[in-house]
Amino acid sequence: MREVHELVDVDDPAWPVLLEELSGSGVPVEVLPGDAETGRAGLRQLQVSARSNLGGIVLNCGGLLVDSGWLRVFGSPGASGAEGLPGLAEVNAMPSAFDPAWRPGAGLVVAHDVLGGVFALNGGDPRAAGRPGEPGEVVYFAPDALGWEALGAGHSAWLSWILAGGLDEFYGGLRWDGWRGEVSALNGRQGLSFFPPLWSAEARQDLPATSRRPVPMAELLGLSRDSCVQFDGADPGWN
Repeated sequence: MREVHELVDVDDPAWPVLLEELSGSGVPVEVLPGDAETGRAGLRQLQVSARSNLGGIVLNCGGLLVDSGWLRVFGSPGASGAEGLPGLAEVNAMPSAFDPAWRPGAGLVVAHDVLGGVFALNGGDPRAAGRPGEPGEVVYFAPDALGWEALGAGHSAWLSWILAGGLDEFYGGLRWDGWRGEVSALNGRQGLSFFPPLWSAEARQDLPATSRRPVPMAELLGLSRDSCVQFDGADPGWN
């Protein structure tokens, strides 16, 4: 078990390199202010060092808002209030005080998208958790398919893919004229609920014709969970 100074005080921290990558990206990204104490506690609980992009984000910022908030990558925000982006610790129900026995269940949730999609890092035994991919691989819960898919990359490669514009193709069939305006009007704890839902034949045939309304992200995730249980009896789990 490494102490926090061993995780923070490293010779080659990832954050300066990641900031360069962010500044050179053509993808709009807002870096939210973070809370240093929360970040240090997060690194200690996760036992990841500042050498990794995951550790750098947790330690140095409150999260990343990508593409006007379409994608929300979690960090360590301060007191963000009822409408601010939640932190990685909150989303993953991390203990308030360090607990060496704590583990992030099936995997560590690292980001949500505005559709209610969930990006997570696989835990040590993905198959036992009913998830595809290898340990440490990023997987995505797709709300239009109501299932997990492996992305074939770890956290750092996943971030680089995002900053290289990978989201345009990834969400190609799930964006509509005027999406950026609708998304930028949401707060950090809201997503968009579609009717008919994204997984329906109607939405697949004509996404722009769906009606959309802002709802709390917890409600949106709950709707996906309920649909999964109803259709195949399996709870997707979020962490």
